[in-house]
Amino acid sequence: MKKILALTLLAFSFSSIAYADTLLQTAQQDGSFKTFLKAVKIAGLDNTLNGDGPMTVFAPDDAAFAKLPKAKLNALMANSDQLKKVLSYHIYPGKITQADVSAGKIKSLEGADLQLSVTEGVKVNNVKVTGNELNADNGVIHTVSAVLIPKS
Repeated sequence: MKKILALTLLAFSFSSIAYADTLLQTAQQDGSFKTFLKAVKIAGLDNTLNGDGPMTVFAPDDAAFAKLPKAKLNALMANSDQLKKVLSYHIYPGKITQADVSAGKIKSLEGADLQLSVTEGVKVNNVKVTGNELNADNGVIHTVSAVLIPKS
């Protein structure tokens, strides 16, 4: 009887383990990435951000998207292929935490290089990384203060 009770308790404890959230869920819970999340959905990248990872996302917050001219943002949101290219440029297929970051080039998911610098804070292509990193089960999110646009 004690063995059955112990096994039942053990099974219950495993079923109640909380798993960490994905990058997409983490961005949703943060609340400052509404435009980014809308763009991810339009671009069809939700499965990518819910995938296994690890990934590093340099995510523009709502304030960063607000810096884009309205016409440019509207045109981008209306073109899912171009939007996917731009958003993929914000994703590195590997995990880089604030403790790991070093100056140099990394290849984005889009295929073009991103230039990281660590003088005067962390920057990506001279765009400042702000706030604390947001950790997820499948990677990390760093907030950037502007939308990164790949060279055509």
